[in-house]
Parts: sequence; C-alpha cells; structure tokens
Amino acid sequence: MGEPEKNLDKLREEQAEDDADLLAELDKESKEFDKDSEIERILKAFRANAYDVLDLQPGVPDEDIKKVYRKKSLLIHPDKSSNPKAPDAFDRLAIAYQTLLEEKKRANLDEAIADARMLLIRERKLTVDSEEVKDPDVNFIKAWKEMIKVVLADMEERRRRQMKAQMQEEGRQQRKEEQELEERKRKREHEQDWEKTREKRIDSWRDFQKKGSTDKTKKKKMKTLG
Repeated sequence: MGEPEKNLDKLREEQAEDDADLLAELDKESKEFDKDSEIERILKAFRANAYDVLDLQPGVPDEDIKKVYRKKSLLIHPDKSSNPKAPDAFDRLAIAYQTLLEEKKRANLDEAIADARMLLIRERKLTVDSEEVKDPDVNFIKAWKEMIKVVLADMEERRRRQMKAQMQEEGRQQRKEEQELEERKRKREHEQDWEKTREKRIDSWRDFQKKGSTDKTKKKKMKTLG
C-alpha cells in the first residue's frame, strides 16, 4: 500500500510543476496580449491629440500624466516586446507625453478640444446646460473626439499655410537682398574700373589739350602770314 501512495505523491508533484509552468506561460501570454493590445490602441489613436494617444481625459494633472506615461512606456518598451510595431508606438507615446508637458502646446491642444466641444454643441443645437453635455454618453464623447480631429486638422492646415506664406515672404526678402547686394557689387566694380582708367583718361585729356593748343598756334601763324 505504501508504494502506490508514493507514486501518487510523485504524480501530484509533477502535476503541480506542470500547472505552475502552464500558469507562468498563460501569464506571459496575457502580458503579451496586453502589450499588443496597447500598441494597437496607440497606433490607432489620433496622433495630433496627445490625450487620445495616452488614453487620458483633458484636464488631468501633470502627476497623472507622468504616472500613465511611465506605466505604458514600460509595458510597450521595444526592448521588452517582440511586436515589430512597438518602436513606432513607443515613439508616439513619448511625443504625446512631451506635448502635454509643454505648457504652450498643451494650452493649444486644450483650446482645440474646447472649440470642438462648442462646435458639437452648436451642431446638435444644444446648450452647455443640456443634460447630454453635462453628462455625456459614449456617443457624445465619440462625436466629440471626431470633432477634435476636424479642429486639429484645420489648425494644422492653417499653420502650414502660414508657414508657406512666411517662407514665401522670406524668399522674396532674400531675393530682394540678393538683388541689392548684386547691384552694390556692380556699382563697386564700376567705380573700381573707373578708378583704374583714371590715369589713362587724364593722359588722354592732356594729349587732347596739347593737340588743341598746337592747332590754335598753327592757325594763328597762318593768319599772320596771310
């Protein structure tokens, strides 16, 4: 009777080891799934909306932003993930984090989000006191996010137009300066050439004066002889 009990204990030990390995494997797969899921979420997020990339609500304190970034950056870090998309997702996460830490960029984003909310309210003929606005449901939030995309895209387009106009103006100014520089160069070269021929011109003038005096003398003598 002792031998079967010994074999049963051994079987239980082996089963426990197998269970532990299986649980470890399942835990690992679960973590990998979480990583892949988060990577896909980040890549699908509207990258111009840093809150969306970090999966945060506007107005959260800096401390929450730092905590969420730390957690997500550790989760999807390329060194800890075999997902080929991890580097891209990690970079987008870092850019979003930096955007929210920069006061001016975050203020511009907050302004765009507020504008999107007001546009949506007007579009739906609501007021700030409407229940749908005070206690937004999933559909309202989804529509709000879409409106944020429109506002941010419009801001980016205006920024590009301003940049293009600025570059054109800078180009025009540069061409003007180059023309003025070329004009000064031609004037300077002309003055240098004029100075180089100064002696020659003086000698020519002296020869002309001398010749003129000789001709007058000859004419005068001829008149006397006549």
